[in-house]
Amino acid sequence: MADIRLKLLLAYKGTRFQGWQVQDRSRDKSARTVQGVLETAVAKIVGQDVRVHGSGRTDSGVHAQGQVAHVDVPERLSDVPWVMALNSLLPSDVSVLNAEPAPLDFHARFSAASKIYSYNLWLSRQYVLPQKQPFVWSLNPVDLDAMDRAARLLEGEHDFACFRNQGSETATTVRTLFEISRDPADSLPEPDPANQVWPEVVWRFHANGFLKQMVRNLMGCLVEVGRGKMDEQHVLDLLASGDRTLAPATAPAQGLTLERVLYPDG
Repeated sequence: MADIRLKLLLAYKGTRFQGWQVQDRSRDKSARTVQGVLETAVAKIVGQDVRVHGSGRTDSGVHAQGQVAHVDVPERLSDVPWVMALNSLLPSDVSVLNAEPAPLDFHARFSAASKIYSYNLWLSRQYVLPQKQPFVWSLNPVDLDAMDRAARLLEGEHDFACFRNQGSETATTVRTLFEISRDPADSLPEPDPANQVWPEVVWRFHANGFLKQMVRNLMGCLVEVGRGKMDEQHVLDLLASGDRTLAPATAPAQGLTLERVLYPDG
């Protein structure tokens, strides 16, 4: 019997997941992963094992509000209300936002044109809202204007080898970073009493592809600039070196969210 391909739009809180990918035989197969709980839920509906393919392998602790995946299911189940059915089986920290038929040649990863990640910083010496703690990197205030200037140097097509962590092989480390933008979060209007600004700042990274932990490494670099520990020339030298050992530490996972995956057909 023929299959149909479903395109799924997903959101999840990464705190209690060991990343997206189901672990292979050489690793702990009992690890809780987003792919694993999704495959379990779909399998209960279709009555057989399935493989869910994601647009990318988010790391342990990383969140998503616009992850895309696809899965093939029997054509006889085309009328299943997939959003309701899957959400009734999934744990509370992952949700299916949309499910729709896709061409059989659609692939969540290989059909993607670009992705947008966001990274949230909390810049206050005074406090962190408890409900924000799982989703931000809490820091003392930094020089945001200096970070903006450094960000402009990182935009464009570059070899980002110095911002790739080990553990993933790719044909090339060249990527095009279309834009790095910065916006104040608008979740609450009250400012930090010490700084007279709302302390949450959202950075967005839009590129045609990302290397392993590239966004977290870029954020770690920009924060060092904001702390005054790196200048613009240092950023240029680091980019030219291609040497990960010269770069600042990787930013924590909890501040990172996969916001959107873009496809040529929209």
